[in-house]
Amino acid sequence: MPLFPTARVLSSTFSPASPFDSSPAEPAAPTPSRYQARSELYSAWSVADDAKQKTAQLSDAAAKEFEKASSKAQAKAGKIELYSAKYYAACTFGGLMACGATHWSVTPLDLVKCRRQVDSKMYKGNFEAWGKISRAEGVRGIYTGGSPTFFGYSAQGAFKYGGYEFFKKFYSDLVGEQNAYNYKTGVYLAASASAEFIADIALCPFEAVKVRMQTTMPPFASGTLDGISKITAKEGWSGLYKGLYPLWGRQIPYTMMKFASFETIVEMIYDRLPGTKADYGKGAQTAVSFSGGYLAGILCAIVSHPADVMVSKLNANRQPGEAFGAAMGRIYKDIGFSGLWNGLPVRIVMIGTLTGLQWMIYDYFKIFMGVSGPSFFFA
Repeated sequence: MPLFPTARVLSSTFSPASPFDSSPAEPAAPTPSRYQARSELYSAWSVADDAKQKTAQLSDAAAKEFEKASSKAQAKAGKIELYSAKYYAACTFGGLMACGATHWSVTPLDLVKCRRQVDSKMYKGNFEAWGKISRAEGVRGIYTGGSPTFFGYSAQGAFKYGGYEFFKKFYSDLVGEQNAYNYKTGVYLAASASAEFIADIALCPFEAVKVRMQTTMPPFASGTLDGISKITAKEGWSGLYKGLYPLWGRQIPYTMMKFASFETIVEMIYDRLPGTKADYGKGAQTAVSFSGGYLAGILCAIVSHPADVMVSKLNANRQPGEAFGAAMGRIYKDIGFSGLWNGLPVRIVMIGTLTGLQWMIYDYFKIFMGVSGPSFFFA
């Protein structure tokens, strides 16, 4: 056996850089099999990275299409100055778009809510209710009342959002800039109450048809016009407005909470974010609008729910010629205080989602039309 290692051993165990370097060399790479894939020919691939890349591409394409369509709409409409006639028209149309479609989309939830408010023992839960309704009335039965819902809340949304923007400016000018800023919540409340007072007059006939369609089985009418004609033939035009007082009682506090809390919540969100609203893109701004709207919707549902139950009961059970106060007293005696809260969890989900989507659609439409200024006055 030789005393010293051979040159072959040295070359396999030590770095060839220097014969005196004692650090071990990198082990020789094994000879690849002819069946082994050659890694240098294939780049690394990740499902997550691929999904992110495709999402980014779609997002960029959608943003370009949005900008293209927005530019065309703005060129056709012309420059929209803040608080001009065009501004109020854009806000009115934005409210119409925001409310009609969103309220129609939650008709299945509204249907179950109304029926449980009239008879709390009718269904144990939403899924049981939808199953029973679809078996008895078909899949279309789940959207019973959808037509008057769409038309009624489209009209209401137009007057509510357009009117809110108008009255907000009107009351601010009335009390003066400094007082308007110091008491801005009061301005929000007064403006929203005034707008909703008018909006409910437009909504009430459609709400009467909707509630009766949803609380009678089978539905007493096949659609909006059929329902209006049947009510007026039997009770006159006053039959379409017999639920107006409780509707005001439900909708005015609801809208006051909706607008005032939304303005406050969104202001708080931007106060806690770095920079100002102008520093954020369209997507971030609409996300803030949705978040603020959803939280505001939860508060709205709680504040207005007892009146919502009473609206359903009065439209379904008020007897011809019965006085408003007498009807409310009779209904309250039947259901008690706890009965005023039937269906609240369903309504919280429904109204939270509705309010969040409405503010998101409304703000996005204003961005689309290039409307200058924020959706809230004192941002």
